[in-house]
Amino acid sequence: MHALLAQVLAVAEGVVPLSSDFTKNTPLQSITLYLFFAGTVAMGAGALYFFLMRDNVDPAYRSTMVVAGLVCGIACFHYYKMTHVYQESGGEFPTALRYIDWLFTTPLLLVKFPLLLRMGDRGTKFFFQLVLLDIAMIVTAFIAETSPVNSERWWTFFLVSCVCEALIVGVLYMSLGQAIAEAPAPLAKALETMRLFVLIGWAIYPIGFLMARSGNGELREIVYNIADVINKVGFGLVAYHGIQALGHSHESRLRL
Repeated sequence: MHALLAQVLAVAEGVVPLSSDFTKNTPLQSITLYLFFAGTVAMGAGALYFFLMRDNVDPAYRSTMVVAGLVCGIACFHYYKMTHVYQESGGEFPTALRYIDWLFTTPLLLVKFPLLLRMGDRGTKFFFQLVLLDIAMIVTAFIAETSPVNSERWWTFFLVSCVCEALIVGVLYMSLGQAIAEAPAPLAKALETMRLFVLIGWAIYPIGFLMARSGNGELREIVYNIADVINKVGFGLVAYHGIQALGHSHESRLRL
């Protein structure tokens, strides 16, 4: 009933909602819409999986699985809302909702590093470094996103956001590099892969941001939707695999 009322109001205001029928929109609009649907399902499935797997890992690492589930659960809610906005508005991009999602989920992704390393009080410093740099990165990126494209403000805040991202990478590779190298082999391998998610996977977002200069809105949303699923669900799966591999190696040594 609510959806029907929203459609009636949208038509009355001169806005034609996108159809769920692929053939009734432009190809890029339909692909973008379906990827919003797919992102919602993927994030929801990821959240359910990580919460269910929580009791299958060593109690010391259960908090990591809870965080992985929260990341996907929050993203699932936001993707549901973004799908609705994109469809009912006739193709308007849900930029504000996307940045709200990133503001919650990306710090949670980063805190998995000190959680997996089990650094105790020593990890507090890195926890705050990563979270504060991440919040600064998202906030400055949003300011740039809402500024006139190619304006001085647009470029300034975009570059500040890129510097924050570079500093995050620096913390993961320099400050936490030794701790990761000294971690048990299965965890070290997982953490190294997770660093690559941040180094390479997160680089997609500045590239997508620059796509605004060419006006390729749908293409950018497609890139963001695919990257979000990989960087959230995939990130959690790598962490889970590392924890499981560590448990198996411990069991093997005990049998010996």
